[in-house]
Amino acid sequence: MARKLHVVMLPWSAFGHLMPFFQLSIALAKSGVKVSFISTPKNIQRLPKPAPESEVAALINFVEFPLPASAALDDKLLLPEGAEATVDIPSENIQYLKIAYDLLQHPFKQFVAQQSVDWIIVDVMSHWAGKIAQEYHVPLLLFSAFSAAAFQFIANPECLVGDGQKRVRPSAESLTSVPEWVDFPSSVALRTFDAIGMHHGFYGMNASGITDAHRTAEILHSCQAMAIRSCPEFEGEYLNLLEKLTGKPVIPVGLLTPEPNSAKGRDHQISKIFQWLDEQKPRSVVFVGFGSECKLSKDQVYEIAYGLELSGLPFLWALRKPEWATDDVDALPLGFADTIRGKGIVSIGWAPQLEILAHPSIGTSLFHAGWGSVIETLQFGHSLVVLPLIIDQPLNARLLVDKDLAVQVERKDDGSFTRDGIAKALRLATVSEEGEKLRVRAREAANTFNDKKLHDDYSVRFVEYLKINVATK
Repeated sequence: MARKLHVVMLPWSAFGHLMPFFQLSIALAKSGVKVSFISTPKNIQRLPKPAPESEVAALINFVEFPLPASAALDDKLLLPEGAEATVDIPSENIQYLKIAYDLLQHPFKQFVAQQSVDWIIVDVMSHWAGKIAQEYHVPLLLFSAFSAAAFQFIANPECLVGDGQKRVRPSAESLTSVPEWVDFPSSVALRTFDAIGMHHGFYGMNASGITDAHRTAEILHSCQAMAIRSCPEFEGEYLNLLEKLTGKPVIPVGLLTPEPNSAKGRDHQISKIFQWLDEQKPRSVVFVGFGSECKLSKDQVYEIAYGLELSGLPFLWALRKPEWATDDVDALPLGFADTIRGKGIVSIGWAPQLEILAHPSIGTSLFHAGWGSVIETLQFGHSLVVLPLIIDQPLNARLLVDKDLAVQVERKDDGSFTRDGIAKALRLATVSEEGEKLRVRAREAANTFNDKKLHDDYSVRFVEYLKINVATK
């Protein structure tokens, strides 16, 4: 019997990266590929797992590499105990997670040396993986957790480092216009308040001693091809552009849409949520969710709360308790729970987002426009109200607006927003006559986003590429 293709997956320690790598691992295993999924123990523990008796589970090996305890700076431990992903730490400490993550190259190299590996699939953060792949004659592939539209804006190899970066991307201001290499109608660019953080975070030096732009440049140089969680039916023009910019094959692997499970009956609070949803009219409820990576300030949480109330629409808000709140009650404006009783629900803590989105009473989503959440939401044809906050989210938001699929909440020059802006955007997307075109477009997009056969076919073609282009040892 022929040996199964063996692929090693190495994602960055952020759940916006870990989850797409996990979903791609599932797709590969369904095609009979053996997968070694490498991350830290706590990250692996937090991932959903395939059913133990399934063929998929038999083909995915979760490999735990503890974060090195020696990750210290000036004899001070860089990360608190139990912090293994970006969600566990304030954003200013992510640079220290990069130091610890870079130390994983040593056990990773040992693993590759001891195994028979056919492909290494990595994220942009693992800049050191290229040399390991080269040493052991294993082809390297970059898998992007971003949309093609966002990746081409951020990661054109010509302007990541050196003179190219100084010429094309010398300042935050240079990120506020559509790049010169985009030769079709597009408004995918950043506002000044987003560009300042992006320029500093991507091109600026951090405690790890290597910029994110340099990491990306190293991987793009080392990889044989690039895989994107996307499809030509949605952003074909950006996929083609990315291939032209990188000079390497850019392979869509499909949207890897996760399957909702049955969430009813899990516990009392979740049951109450679904009972309330069952009582609402079809497509009448606004779902609000900003995930775990977006750490909202008190002003932002309060303006969203008052905006929801002002909209007059029924809503369900899955709110992670902010770090600044002493308890669940403190996370919301005084008396807010009483004011909205019967009109909306705020669920503080974990909520089964995918299962909620699948409920027929949900009609609109107010969210951050992270790529994974875009995919989860559009498969159900919901209207989108976008309030992007970090990294690629503002670029995805512009892409959605360009495609008449989203309303963007109005922002001031400093990036702040108001309750009036929230209410206005929600009513436009959900009930106004003016927003009917948006609602129709969203339902049409669901035909593409929810086409399992279409996306499975892209995954199968990706596996064929891996088999045909495996290195001859």
